[in-house]
Amino acid sequence: MRKNLTQKTTRDRYIYVLLSDTGTLFSKLIKGFTAAPYNHASLVLDADMNEIYSFGRKQANNPLDAGFVREDVYEGTYSHFPNTRCLLLRYEVTPEERKALKAVIGRFDCNKEHYSYNLVGLVGVLLNRDLKIKNSYFCSQFVAEALREGGINVWDRPSSLVTPNDFLKNNKFKAVYEGYLYDYPKLDASRIHYANRYQTRTEALNVN
Repeated sequence: MRKNLTQKTTRDRYIYVLLSDTGTLFSKLIKGFTAAPYNHASLVLDADMNEIYSFGRKQANNPLDAGFVREDVYEGTYSHFPNTRCLLLRYEVTPEERKALKAVIGRFDCNKEHYSYNLVGLVGVLLNRDLKIKNSYFCSQFVAEALREGGINVWDRPSSLVTPNDFLKNNKFKAVYEGYLYDYPKLDASRIHYANRYQTRTEALNVN
């Protein structure tokens, strides 16, 4: 009982930000402007990556159909891109901050049909202009805004000007893993092989 309580306490001390690069044409296009190693950011609530949230593709083969998503490393979009590289960053939180952050995510989830992907905001980042659109976010904007609304003040700028690379450069976040997503040791190895069945499909999708 004491061991389980210790494990739970340790698990609840941290939230994570997952930076990733799927290697798709869309990702390469963004990288051409940013010159950053990772161009997608997700908010992760557990080290096992069972609770991952972001603004991204709703369908793996359509980068334009995007919005608020709960990402699944085993059966979601990532499974179509098994060569995805990533960096997992850790941030220590209080129980109150975690509770508030989960409430923020819950509000996004309950209203997910009302949200869209903020393509205009990406242009704003390039121009260093705060281009907000109601109920519209890009990935790192969502992560930054969720943290802010949860009382976790990391940035001294609008959420719409926060990029995935900003998380990488912020020393408040500690790197715990970098490499291929499916080499991450805390993933369920018995489930990973199902992702590989999409390898052939992935090669076709990379032209999109």
